[in-house]
Amino acid sequence: MDYGKFKYEAAQKEKEARRNQANTILKEVRFRLKIEAHDYTTKLKRAEGFLKAGDKVKAMILFRGREQSRPEQGVRLLRKFAEDVAEFGTVESNPTIDGRNMVMVVAPLKSKSEAKQEQNAVRDAQRADKKQAARDAKSDSPAAAAPAE
Repeated sequence: MDYGKFKYEAAQKEKEARRNQANTILKEVRFRLKIEAHDYTTKLKRAEGFLKAGDKVKAMILFRGREQSRPEQGVRLLRKFAEDVAEFGTVESNPTIDGRNMVMVVAPLKSKSEAKQEQNAVRDAQRADKKQAARDAKSDSPAAAAPAE
């Protein structure tokens, strides 16, 4: 084996290792206590996307004015949020009050590296499909066919 080939293969292995390397990030989703249904579903979908990608989600409710005297409503909203994302993650820390905010952390069911490997597998399959489609198109083109005389 020549040295150039060895260096190339080592670089490819290193590149693949970097691609599969992952660190968990804490993403934040903020609510107000009086959130409308559509806004809630939008935040919920965003949180589900974060959890599917293997990131932790910090759900935060911002209290203002008289809302601070009703923390039980915030707990109710966060519990509903936890139930809605239950298929993607589990509650890591229960709702706690931190000043004017109520915070709950949801951890993903699958690790960041598993999610990353899944994404890589999908991407590789798409690349293979594109290459196959390009080959098929090239073989079907009239320029590739033998000229008719």
